[in-house]
This record gives sequence, structure tokens and C-alpha cells, in this order.
Amino acid sequence: MNSTTITDRPVVPPPRTWDGKLARKLVTPLVGSAVTPNQLTTLRLVIGIAGAACFARGGFAWANGGALLIVLSNFVDHTDGELARISGLSSRFGHRYDLACDTVVTVLLFAAMGVGLAMHDVAMTVSPIVLGTIAGCAIALIFFLRMRIERMAGKVGTQQGFAAGFETEDVLYLLPLVTTFDVVGPFIVVASIGSALFAIWVVIDYLRAVRSQPPSTPTSSSSS
Repeated sequence: MNSTTITDRPVVPPPRTWDGKLARKLVTPLVGSAVTPNQLTTLRLVIGIAGAACFARGGFAWANGGALLIVLSNFVDHTDGELARISGLSSRFGHRYDLACDTVVTVLLFAAMGVGLAMHDVAMTVSPIVLGTIAGCAIALIFFLRMRIERMAGKVGTQQGFAAGFETEDVLYLLPLVTTFDVVGPFIVVASIGSALFAIWVVIDYLRAVRSQPPSTPTSSSSS
């Protein structure tokens, strides 16, 4: 990959997360090797899809296995960006590929949770497949709008919430607790509501970003 500037606006470095720091230490020996950031992104995608497939099978054992795979996938997601930064291999394609994989894994995760619960006839007021679909669609919309905001406002415009070394997406590290205590049903209910509310907030943020854009100056044709 060739180094490509994603935006001409000054980029504020994101706060360092604990998993980002660990990821950098692990990938530093890979600088100059045949391993590329896009390969690590693909590895994250494969592990994430495998985790979602486990959740789709349903049941206690499969859900716990899926949770561990999703946690691993979430961690590997930090390695591609760290390797790209320290090796000078950041690229527009790699960035978009990473976002696309994030979207696919997260959407499949919640959809698979709903399928797994339905497969085992878990009693819920609303179909778990419907709840999983709501969460998945809301998350897909969030990723899409965040990408659009980034094009207008730069990466600082889509910086995630950060506290005590954790980002918003790091909530997925809690999945093993969700599956261990067998509360996947309540979790998907909360996820469907929370993701829908967050999607509304991102829509508002997107509209704000659109309004803040300078008006385009029409070009007038010269007359002879």
C-alpha cells in the first residue's frame, strides 16, 4: 500500500487506548516484514465472522466460544492501524477497508445473536431476530454516517468517546461476561435500544456537519 493522506485538514492524534498500546508492541516486530496492515484487517474479519457464526448456533457453549472470538477480533482490529502508522503504510483504501470490516463484523454479530436466541426458542416479547436486525441496521447506519462525517470534518470529527483508556467500541470486551452469565437476551434488547438511540444522535451530528460546510462557489463562465 502506498501512503495516502486521508484529509488535508490537520489530524489530531486519538488518545492512546490500552489495547492500542499493546497492539503496537505486538506488531512492531512486523515492520518491514511481508505482513501488511490489510492482511491483519482480513484476519480480524475472518475471526469476527467465525465469532458471529458461533453465536448463530445458539446455546451456552457456542455463545461463549463466539464471545471469545469477538473479543480477539476486536483486539486484532487495533493491530492493522498500529502497523500502518509505524510502518508508513497508511492508505485511503486500507482505512475504508478497515471501516467496512468493522461494519460487517458488528452487524453480523447482532444479527447472529438474534438468530441463535430464536434457534433455541428463548422466550422474548419481541422476536430476537427483529431486535438483532434493528441493532445491526442501526450500527450499519452509524458506520456509514461516521464515514461521511469524516470526509467533511476529518478524523477528529468521528473520534470516539474515550475514558480510562477505553473507547466506546470496547464494550465488546464485556461479551464473555454476557455469555458466561447467560444474559444474551437482555443484552440484545439493550443493544437494539442503545444502537437506535445512538444512530439518531449520529444523524443529528451528520446534519450539523453538513450545515457547517462552506457553501460551494458557483463558477461563472466568461463571456467574450
